[in-house]
Amino acid sequence: MKDYTVRHDALTAEEFRSLWESVWGGAPSLEQTRLAMDNSLHRVSVYDGDTPIAMARMIGDRGLCCYIKDVVVRPAYQGQGLGRLLVETLLTFVRENGVPGTEVFVELCAMPDKMPFYAQFGFDTNEAQRMKRMVKVD
Repeated sequence: MKDYTVRHDALTAEEFRSLWESVWGGAPSLEQTRLAMDNSLHRVSVYDGDTPIAMARMIGDRGLCCYIKDVVVRPAYQGQGLGRLLVETLLTFVRENGVPGTEVFVELCAMPDKMPFYAQFGFDTNEAQRMKRMVKVD
């Protein structure tokens, strides 16, 4: 892997939106993203110079459960081990910030074609089905 810079809890809302757009399009509003950055347990981002090229964040309570969210690697940088670096960094965060001697339930949601990637970290599927609902904020 090339010599990139890894930063913790530094990813800005603007950088988050830029990375989101590079892969998924239709980024959330700047206000939503700022709130999300402020309330994430941990954010990890990778930079090529000053350009953010990858990100992931952890949400949850650190005691019982944590959720890996928004794992994104710019298309031009995929296949270089950055996704692995992001996930390993977030799992290390859980190991170092949970209650010693306990286990923390770490979850994520993955598209079917990404499931083998996460399986290499020990993630597996269960019978539960993901349910979702968008709630309009007044």
